[in-house]
Amino acid sequence: FHDDTLIILIMITILVSYMMLSLFFNKYINRFLLEGQMIELIWTILRDIIKIFIALPSLRLLYLNDELNNLLITIKSIGHQWYWSIKYSDFKNIEFDSYMIQEFNLNNSFRILDVDNRIIIPMNNNIRMLITATDVIHSWTVPSIGVKVDANPGRLNQISFFINRPGIYFGQCSEICGANHSFMPIMIESISMKNFINWINNYSS
Repeated sequence: FHDDTLIILIMITILVSYMMLSLFFNKYINRFLLEGQMIELIWTILRDIIKIFIALPSLRLLYLNDELNNLLITIKSIGHQWYWSIKYSDFKNIEFDSYMIQEFNLNNSFRILDVDNRIIIPMNNNIRMLITATDVIHSWTVPSIGVKVDANPGRLNQISFFINRPGIYFGQCSEICGANHSFMPIMIESISMKNFINWINNYSS
């Protein structure tokens, strides 16, 4: 959607810039001309058509992000000062704390983004996150998948998302929650369903 909208905006910018330059450098233009009803009519209708083409996919994305159906798993993330507790609500005995890795290897990890226990999810499936906190307000934010949810003590917030390819997605608490606010990263690993089942079995055993 971003790419499609950007193409439309670039086309409009080029067209308007061309028209402005042609007016500046064309000595045959009547600078006292006050009306151009036909061009105003065409431009108004064309503008509305462009806005419709932008609005339709935008509304579709908003609808899809509002509430996903056929949720596969529910994961609960609890914010603490300053780490996250992760609980897989659909499975027994799968819960862990996720701390930032203090010592990192430049070849295999990312500074202030890597954690000791990643959130493992299967790709091409609808995932629901339940987010809350125990002490102060945190914010569970993963920009690369378009998720930002406040973690408020005593309140359970919900977000659904869908990842269609394998990979590692980084995020951080984006709420100023205290002295170590910048040291409670979020790390999501998207893997195939087969590998996810193997991970569940290995973790449970």
